[in-house]
Amino acid sequence: MLKKSLLIIFLILLIDQIVKIWIKTHMYLGQEIHVLGNWFIIHFTENNGMAFGMEFSGGYGKLFLSVFRIVAIGAIGYYLYTLTKKKSTSFLLVVSISLILAGAIGNIIDSAFYGLLFSDSAYYTTQASQFMPSGGGYSSFLHGKVVDMFYFPMWQGHFPKWLPVWGGEPFEFFRPVFNLADSSITIGVLILIIFQKKLFRKPATENTEDNPTTGETETEQNTVANEQA
Repeated sequence: MLKKSLLIIFLILLIDQIVKIWIKTHMYLGQEIHVLGNWFIIHFTENNGMAFGMEFSGGYGKLFLSVFRIVAIGAIGYYLYTLTKKKSTSFLLVVSISLILAGAIGNIIDSAFYGLLFSDSAYYTTQASQFMPSGGGYSSFLHGKVVDMFYFPMWQGHFPKWLPVWGGEPFEFFRPVFNLADSSITIGVLILIIFQKKLFRKPATENTEDNPTTGETETEQNTVANEQA
């Protein structure tokens, strides 16, 4: 299962980075490409923080987040390796952890290296970011920005006026702009949540089930029977 896991991770990382690099070098910040009308839009944006555009502000906050991601990737990678060595491990569990790991690696690549490899992107300009600019990148190691592009504003409206706090405010579903790595993490987590009972079910052991009337295990009963014989 290790080879299949590595293949899943490799394919997700490959597609994720191809899309991000193309967006970064062909579009300016805020530029949009309408794929399916106003329902599916390629919208180029960047964020300094976590998945789906959430922020973790400040230079030290960004550094802490990047280091935390690296540590988490190491822990998830080790856990995945141990899972692939167990014959009883569900392949679906390996798939879900592989998706989470691939997504985490995909975003840390942006944070770690994009600041060194690309010039800064800007809003409303015809010039896209350059790869390996002569003047150097826009930031330092572990301080790069994560590239996001998938935008699904499927429904827009207003909260009811009687609703406390948000009454009358505009509402949009789905507002966050995300990337393939974010999707990979989300799908992996959803698999764990939906199939948790199946994925983490302990394998049944032979001859160790309790007798509902005596409370003795089947192994203990067989031992007593042999002694009596």
